[in-house]
Amino acid sequence: MVSARTARRLAAAAAYGGGGLSLLGAAGYGLLRAQAKLARRTITGRPLGGPPDPDGRYGSGDDPPLSFVVAGDSAAAGYGVATAEETPGALLAAGLAEVAHRPVTLTTVAQVGAQTADLADQLDRAKTADPDVALIIVGGNDITHQVKLADSVQLLDDAVRRLREAGCQVVVGTCPDLGTIRPIRAPLRWLARHASRQLAAAQTMAVVAAGGRTVSLGSILGPEFEAAPGELFSEDQFHPSSAGYAHAAAAVLPSLIGALGLWAPGDEAPELGRGDSVLPVSLATVAAADHAGTEVAAATLGGRARGPRGPWAQLRNRRRRPLPEAPERV
Repeated sequence: MVSARTARRLAAAAAYGGGGLSLLGAAGYGLLRAQAKLARRTITGRPLGGPPDPDGRYGSGDDPPLSFVVAGDSAAAGYGVATAEETPGALLAAGLAEVAHRPVTLTTVAQVGAQTADLADQLDRAKTADPDVALIIVGGNDITHQVKLADSVQLLDDAVRRLREAGCQVVVGTCPDLGTIRPIRAPLRWLARHASRQLAAAQTMAVVAAGGRTVSLGSILGPEFEAAPGELFSEDQFHPSSAGYAHAAAAVLPSLIGALGLWAPGDEAPELGRGDSVLPVSLATVAAADHAGTEVAAATLGGRARGPRGPWAQLRNRRRRPLPEAPERV
């Protein structure tokens, strides 16, 4: 678990250069490489095909379509599924079209193996789409490639600010919990989980400061994936299956709806019974790490954006909205 104090320290490290702070450290990285060799021997060895192309128009209607961009790594691209309709982009585009009662045009620029450093090029390719809302899922490859935390978070901050300055709403699915990958054994599993949570915490702090909102994916791809790995992981035992992607997409969809202002007033109001609250962003970051699909976004309290412990953030334990069973692409 990442404490509020650690979250603040990580955010400060990212903001002020971070020195040599990396996601695993030299010793951890050496162990990661050694145990990764063992992990590869236990994997099926059967390579998956590249992610199918889900781009296109979803939904129907005469209104101008909403433009939705998906950026990031293999988890954003949907690596491991057989059909375009099973990718997270397609599932979410269909869900948005259903809620908005207007078509949605999906543009996927996410790439297998991408690191946060690749977001700039991805967003260059997404320019022509003029997106209304973007989803970013990235970070896992930064850990395995020993990227400094400060660099990783600063690059994400740059990407979110770039999109926001262009008038695009941004939702970031924070770094998934790499400790759930079954072929990884202890102590590598603990190191991977610790590094994942550190990065997710720092990502949350940076994204909220940049004007975006986050959804915790660590807990989604954590206990529930551990409980049903045969169903929620694909054949390579590393990437989610179609059921796994649908599970994660159902948690992200409410935040995309909220970012676009599509909720009815009653649905958007915080619910104390669900644990919704306004907290210092460092505390909201910690709470999000422990609850599946929890959203963190900037907030005000008493008309102020900051309190004695830093910026305020709205913590929402949003209800998961069912995804359409058969997304329509035209």
